[in-house]
Amino acid sequence: MTATAPLAGRTALVTGASRGIGRAVALELASSGATVVVNYASSAAAAEAVVAEIAAAGGQAYALQADVSQEEQVDGLVTAVLERSGSIDVLINNAGITRDGLLMRLKTEDWRAVLDLNLTGVFLCTRAVTRPMLKQKRGRIVNITSVVGLTGNAGQTNYAAAKAGVVGFTLSTARELASRGITVNAVAPGFIATDMTSHLNAEGLLNAIPLGRYGEPAEVAGAVRFLAADPAAAYITGQVLQVDGGMVMG
Repeated sequence: MTATAPLAGRTALVTGASRGIGRAVALELASSGATVVVNYASSAAAAEAVVAEIAAAGGQAYALQADVSQEEQVDGLVTAVLERSGSIDVLINNAGITRDGLLMRLKTEDWRAVLDLNLTGVFLCTRAVTRPMLKQKRGRIVNITSVVGLTGNAGQTNYAAAKAGVVGFTLSTARELASRGITVNAVAPGFIATDMTSHLNAEGLLNAIPLGRYGEPAEVAGAVRFLAADPAAAYITGQVLQVDGGMVMG
């Protein structure tokens, strides 16, 4: 990495970075010069593989385990990053799960599991990094929401509610933190080719996507990189950038 890379000397924490979109984001931010903290909940081998891939490309990264739905683990994660790297300059709230089911049959534990990780996890991580970012008087926060949070989707009341909550949370925190040089934005992917979408009916979904295909994790990562690293994004905050092939317009 060169000294001219926009994130040279900066630390980026990416939650849920061992696979899918999180992995792609970790690779993309490392290519911008960041030291990337690859957070994972249980997939240690996959997380270390991401670290190795970044190192092989000349970047810097290390993996840290934490379930970001748990307050004590989040506080420990942020403390560990600050002790090792000295700062947290970028936070990407990406960790998420699905527990799909029609409303009448949806188990309470599946509702809570999705809200706890996909929404409360965003709150816990953002709150934990706010103090160090305020001291630095700078920071970039990007929350991964979903077009489902904008449109709803049958069989995903828990996921849609959580992702819609992330949008509202993004707008509110952007207003709170803007005066201290911290931007907060969200990226809303559509249907992206990951393990989470591998079971879906592709033919039916593709008819609703004007570009006629699933997106790739790298395409979401490019949008995240723009908001998190590009100097041109310094005047952008409180926005939701859709990466959905035109699925949701207007």
